[in-house]
Amino acid sequence: MSCLIVGLYANLGFIFGQNSKRIYTTLSNAYPMQEITGLELSPKKVEYLKFLFKKGDLVRTTDISSQLGVDPSTSTKTIGDLAESGYVEHIPYRGVRLTEIGQQYAEFMVNRHNILSLMLSHYGLSSEEACEEASRFEAFVSKSAVDSICKSMGHPTMSVCGKIKHVSCGIP
Repeated sequence: MSCLIVGLYANLGFIFGQNSKRIYTTLSNAYPMQEITGLELSPKKVEYLKFLFKKGDLVRTTDISSQLGVDPSTSTKTIGDLAESGYVEHIPYRGVRLTEIGQQYAEFMVNRHNILSLMLSHYGLSSEEACEEASRFEAFVSKSAVDSICKSMGHPTMSVCGKIKHVSCGIP
């Protein structure tokens, strides 16, 4: 196991040292141009967006708080922060949904998780271990690092956690 960890960190060393490539997008007319690196959000906010992405359209705030194991007041505050940043739209007494930029960002995060899980499975971790371990550090891996990993693995289309789309790294 220690060889696996040393090898993993040796391979990740070149990734974390790279300058982040940035893609530019507009959130909407209300929001100025924003650079997206994949490192904008805390790990907890990443979980909110990934949950909303997996659930689909309108999700009740009570469902979010129960699924993520947080108090309703905590989820309401976090949802407010995400709405203020332009990632979600909160419709009081109805629910929450991703905005267009939130949808794109969440899709990137799911792909990032899938690519990192696949990379870890190549180092001998089981599917479950790879998924769990990727969840521990994925929020700290930049878009440029994910693109580099994806490229080095030959732009795979399937991971131990699901399909991998290549829109963000320039492959159709």
